[in-house]
Amino acid sequence: MRVVSGIYKGRRFDVPRSFKARPTTDFAKENLFNVLANRFASDWEEMEALDLFAGTGSISLELLSRGCRQVVSVEKDREHYAFICKVMRELGADNWLPVRADVFRFVQGGKRRFDLVFADPPYELKGLESLPALVLGGEVLKPGGLFVLEHGKKDHFDAHPCFVEHRAYGSVNFSFFRSPAPSE
Repeated sequence: MRVVSGIYKGRRFDVPRSFKARPTTDFAKENLFNVLANRFASDWEEMEALDLFAGTGSISLELLSRGCRQVVSVEKDREHYAFICKVMRELGADNWLPVRADVFRFVQGGKRRFDLVFADPPYELKGLESLPALVLGGEVLKPGGLFVLEHGKKDHFDAHPCFVEHRAYGSVNFSFFRSPAPSE
């Protein structure tokens, strides 16, 4: 796993072969962050981000590398969570908070709100189609905040009222949603 840009650019972390996670490809990550930087993200240093189904922590690392104020990574799998914690300690990243929890329970708990929520669930996850409503209808995203969902090519979310756009990079698809701002 390689960090594409920012202060950790070029750093590599060896992901154990036993992992079930499917890390986002470098090509897709680079394009995702170009879209975020050019279209959505105003100031990385002011953002607090939530990475759901964090897996290897690859997206969390990219957010931290670009200067996010804080990143919370939610991962249920014990091995994946331990790997994220190991990488966090190696970097000395005190603004990275790994949480071992079920994503659906975490989001429904809504203890704090984020500027950006990214989710990369298993493409065949039961309940995947409910994620936009859960995130955008709950207490986890700040008003005007952005939700990015990584998914397979068979899933379509353009009928959701908060849907903004869809981008595809090979087999990796991203759907972007914007939470209504307070005046909307």
